[in-house]
Amino acid sequence: MSPVSCITMNMRFGLAKDGPNSWKNRKRSVSALFENYAADFICVQEANNFQTNFLSTVLKDCNYIGERKPAPEFWQNNIIFHHHSWICTHKEHFFLSLTPDIPSRRPDSRWPRQCTLGIFTKAGRSILFINTHFDFDEPVQTESARMIMTRLGNLPANIPAVLMGDFNCPPTCPTHQVFTGHHDKIKTDGPFFTNIFKSPQPGTRHGFTGNSSGDHIDWILFRGNLTPTRHMVIQFNRDGCYPSDHFPLYAAFEFTA
Repeated sequence: MSPVSCITMNMRFGLAKDGPNSWKNRKRSVSALFENYAADFICVQEANNFQTNFLSTVLKDCNYIGERKPAPEFWQNNIIFHHHSWICTHKEHFFLSLTPDIPSRRPDSRWPRQCTLGIFTKAGRSILFINTHFDFDEPVQTESARMIMTRLGNLPANIPAVLMGDFNCPPTCPTHQVFTGHHDKIKTDGPFFTNIFKSPQPGTRHGFTGNSSGDHIDWILFRGNLTPTRHMVIQFNRDGCYPSDHFPLYAAFEFTA
């Protein structure tokens, strides 16, 4: 079976007053990005519904999960686009809060943070993709990581998995330790994840500057029978306009026995 590929990108919500980098000005750059970089799975965070609708016209060969309808105009989702050759056999969308099945946020979280996951099957192979966006406070982040690991404990552990998103902290943070099984206090059941980018990880948030010296706050983690074959930071722009204030990340994996 050919390698499975993926991209993750914080879209930068479309209602932000970003002047020359506003959504209406950079949507052409987003379209050009996906004309140049294709993947089986594309995970986007911080997407308003009108941005998701635009992406669905660009990614014509894809279906997607994770959108809340109906939703207020300002609502942001974490969407997983998947090539139509991959069949979604299981999906979940939940909130990183005390009431995960009800739109809500933790009392100490600035925004209602969410997670979207799906199990996808093709040619007898299955893979689990998880897409999330964390808040800013460290205790909230570690609790969100614990919650996701606990939720994954309800799914078959033998299915290889890729966890992607904007975690709003670098891999030196406790959140990363929860996912990799190295946290000294928060203990969850494995299998645990590995970051595809080795230290020193490249910067991902650049604030529309193209400067790659920032923190690596967008991650691609993987576990199970997957062997990385390629990974990169996509520093793409169209005529000087970047698709987002975050660089997208790309990875490809081969299934192993």
